[in-house]
Amino acid sequence: MITTEYISQLGCAFVCLIAISATTAFAQSNEPIQPLPPTPKLDPGKVALGQRLFNDVRLSKNNTISCASCHIFTMGGSNGQAIALGVNGAKGVVNTPTVFNSGLNFRQFWDGRAASLEEQAAGPINNPIEMASNWPEVIGKLSKDLPLVAEFKKLYPSDGVNAKNIMDALATYQRTLTTPDSRFDKFLRGNAQALTADEQRGYQLFKSYGCVACHQGVNIGGNMFQTFGVMGDYFAQRGNPTTADLGRYNVTRKDSDKHVFKVPSLRNVALTAPYFHDGSAGTLNDAVNVMFKYQLGREGSAQDKDLIVKFLNTLTGELNGKPLQPAAN
Repeated sequence: MITTEYISQLGCAFVCLIAISATTAFAQSNEPIQPLPPTPKLDPGKVALGQRLFNDVRLSKNNTISCASCHIFTMGGSNGQAIALGVNGAKGVVNTPTVFNSGLNFRQFWDGRAASLEEQAAGPINNPIEMASNWPEVIGKLSKDLPLVAEFKKLYPSDGVNAKNIMDALATYQRTLTTPDSRFDKFLRGNAQALTADEQRGYQLFKSYGCVACHQGVNIGGNMFQTFGVMGDYFAQRGNPTTADLGRYNVTRKDSDKHVFKVPSLRNVALTAPYFHDGSAGTLNDAVNVMFKYQLGREGSAQDKDLIVKFLNTLTGELNGKPLQPAAN
């Protein structure tokens, strides 16, 4: 028999459930890090063309290097090298950033010199150390590939194969290289069992120590510039300074921009060693130690650092629905 008391209890339970749900939603909305959104649905033809170009060695001068040569998917979209090598083994000047989730960055390159993925795509092609080519050479080679020309004409009917459309196709493809559904994303969406107690403690320490001041948002970074060495002269103590160490100063020529870099995303960071623009940190533990010393100006216990590293290992996501895995040794 349904009594007035039963109805009252049911009503209270319903109200409590709403209150709990509202509190959970409020807490998640106020987290400094938010889950990655689903991979965007873009023109499938342009995505396929961009993927083809991303793997095309004809973008390089001597037909030996493609974008995929330096952005290796089994290495977190980077390449496992401290400094990348270009055509004929030419040594670059900085560590290769991951291509994954790059469409969520507010600027491209370590020094932020490119405002968009389209602008970024032109950089390596025309860089004498990287692909060492130029647009006339690239367009000349691609224009001899009649099926490829037909594909460009279909997707870009007004002008076909040209620099602007090559950059557009590459950028469109790269915007689909998002890696959602990491264990941490699942945790943020309300699955408390997605992380162990140690990993959750690591996240709390990541916030309480202040790491999250620079590494936040959906990309856990990639949305601001910061000086490398806020609390100490990293470059003086590392030694052997290079022009690349000047960071954003090379773009703006402002003294205030010396040693300023785009804060990198930490998504899939367990797969992208070595770390920093100079590739100087070989492991996550090394990188965390450097961050504590030069960015936070704090010592931090070994236990706390280990817990933060455990948290960082939860940031590995999925590509096209498949969990990313470290490269086999």
